[in-house]
Amino acid sequence: MTGTGRERHATPALLRPFNLSRWFAVIGLLSIASISAIAAYLISDFVTERMVRQEGQLTMEMVDNLVMSEQSMRKLLIEHQPVSVDEPGGAFAHLGLMPGVLRANLYDTSRRILWSSETELIGQQFGANQELDEALAGRLVAHGKHHEVGEKAEHMHLARAANFFVEIYLPVRDTDGTVLGAIEFYKNPVALFNALQQLNRNIAIGAALAGLFLYVALFGMVRRADLLISEQQRRLVDAETLAVVGEMSSAVAHGIRNPLASIRSSAELILVTDEETGREAAGDIISESDRLEAWVRELLSYSRPLDEKAGAVSLAPLVVRCIEEFGRELHRRNITASLQMPPHIPAVHGDSLLLAQVLHSLMANAIEAVQADGRLEICCESVRGGRQVVLTVRDSGPGMTAEQLQRVGKPFYTTKTQGLGVGLALARRIIERYGGAMEIDSAPGRGTAVLLTLTCG
Repeated sequence: MTGTGRERHATPALLRPFNLSRWFAVIGLLSIASISAIAAYLISDFVTERMVRQEGQLTMEMVDNLVMSEQSMRKLLIEHQPVSVDEPGGAFAHLGLMPGVLRANLYDTSRRILWSSETELIGQQFGANQELDEALAGRLVAHGKHHEVGEKAEHMHLARAANFFVEIYLPVRDTDGTVLGAIEFYKNPVALFNALQQLNRNIAIGAALAGLFLYVALFGMVRRADLLISEQQRRLVDAETLAVVGEMSSAVAHGIRNPLASIRSSAELILVTDEETGREAAGDIISESDRLEAWVRELLSYSRPLDEKAGAVSLAPLVVRCIEEFGRELHRRNITASLQMPPHIPAVHGDSLLLAQVLHSLMANAIEAVQADGRLEICCESVRGGRQVVLTVRDSGPGMTAEQLQRVGKPFYTTKTQGLGVGLALARRIIERYGGAMEIDSAPGRGTAVLLTLTCG
């Protein structure tokens, strides 16, 4: 067995990006819909129970008044003598004619029917009935039923209600409060049923609207958080890339700069002393040395921390000076440059040196992309009531494909034949450092436009 003293670590598998918005769109919708449905059901059930109990309470008050005013019912309960529905007695007539009553039964304390709105039930005694027991114990029992007629023995021959009926058991008390018996009502309260239907419909609609509002509000927050997380991830990747670039560029730049200066000095000496052939070679050496020097400066600029203090910067002088610096190159390539800048553009928040570096990088890219006899346009406008300024650098070059547009601006990606691919990355970093944003709009054959959105200082 051989070993180097190092632990071997398994390479972690690449994780698929977590799409928070898509996850919430499905899971959040199912969760909120379920919660809304359960809440609507519970509220509807509670309201139904309360309204049915209120119906029972009103019925009990009516019966109490009848018992107090009519002696026949109290006499019947005390003497325990069953009577027919056809026998005279105002109290019993009122019980049978109450609104919505399908059946009314009067029980004594032994759970025998002393009187009923249906004659064939008088004198009968049915099996266990918990609701009747509670009523004989002095408690009101009222509950609604849907399509449940026939589940008890005393339901026999009971006319089936359309959709809903109420079963009420209420105690009958003597004047001293003693429970003499109980009355069982089966009612089909049409008005109550219609009111419950309308109320339950409103509860369902309210729960749906509340759930929808909650879903939209939470989805907006989750979507914003998802975008923020994605932006933070992108910045984290850029920061990690920057750290690598910083270490590499510092090592490369310091290692190249001194030998490069010596090479250039030697080439300049050849230009003075040597023949024509040597001078041509020395010119190539100087040209390549200058290109390497530009790369080194670009690397060092990208890796340097942005510690400059921000202030109010006027864009007009920076843009004009940048165009003047590239004037010779524009003339050599026969490129027409135009500037559209209103006279009263507000100052922006940033650093003049860094913003000048951004403009220089964008101009250099645009000039290199434009063919001979091309156009270069720079325009500036104030937006959002003067709170922001949009600076656009547009060229008439060949444009970029969708794949190139997706990758452009990332460190070390470039479409130029000679370049490191850190110019646009550095420009984006500088603009975002001061609260702005950079967008690139391009398509094959339409040229490229870089839009800088800057916050006014």
